[in-house]
Amino acid sequence: MSFARQLPFATLFAAAGLLLALPAQAQSLPTSGTLVVIPAFGEITHANDEANVVFNIEEQDKDKSVAASKVNLKMKQGMEAIKKDDPQAQLKSVGYYSYSVYPEERPLPQGVPAKLRQPSGWRVGQSLQVKTTKLDTLPKTVANAQRILALSGISFGLSRATTRQLDDQRIAAAYKNLNERIASIANAMGRKPSDAVLETVDFETSGNYARPDMPAPMAMRAAKMAEAAPVEEPSFEPGETTLQMNLVGKVKFK
Repeated sequence: MSFARQLPFATLFAAAGLLLALPAQAQSLPTSGTLVVIPAFGEITHANDEANVVFNIEEQDKDKSVAASKVNLKMKQGMEAIKKDDPQAQLKSVGYYSYSVYPEERPLPQGVPAKLRQPSGWRVGQSLQVKTTKLDTLPKTVANAQRILALSGISFGLSRATTRQLDDQRIAAAYKNLNERIASIANAMGRKPSDAVLETVDFETSGNYARPDMPAPMAMRAAKMAEAAPVEEPSFEPGETTLQMNLVGKVKFK
């Protein structure tokens, strides 16, 4: 066979050898001095130990002063009842409203001009937010307050004291996850975890444990209830809250 005919076969063998060598070369890329940015995550779950309860009272009367007086008196009585059952509870007024009420409009015959509407009464209401950590007596406290006020909302979460106590655990969980991910990345790169040097750690809290104050509805109608009527205690399940911690680590391989 002539040299001219052998040349294409030699070229094909050389190209095939080059293709087979590429994966080996790719796996042996140098990693010395490589800087790797690694995100990590940690979380801690804890039973809720704080309740935020919102009560509401609303009255309607032709005389605005009469409606306001009823609201003011019942709110005062409700606050006194709550403080009696739970002296350590934190009370906060979160809304007070009053507006005129108009009768329902009826369609007028064609050509009849509409008259100026006159209010038929006034609607007055007030809301109260109660924050407490006495969850064991919360059903009794709420039931007694419901004899006067209406329950319009409740939520559970972690108190500030508990959140601060759990901060060390959140950081430790996130840092542990970072070390686990560093080891996994080092193994994938064909390096030992001991070859990695941690240059920077940036902690960033997620903010999920910060609960905004629960707004009170401005126009929620309170159910008409007899003040002296007893109320069965409600059942509550506080549940749990998960606190999260995110961090980013910069790792450099020797």
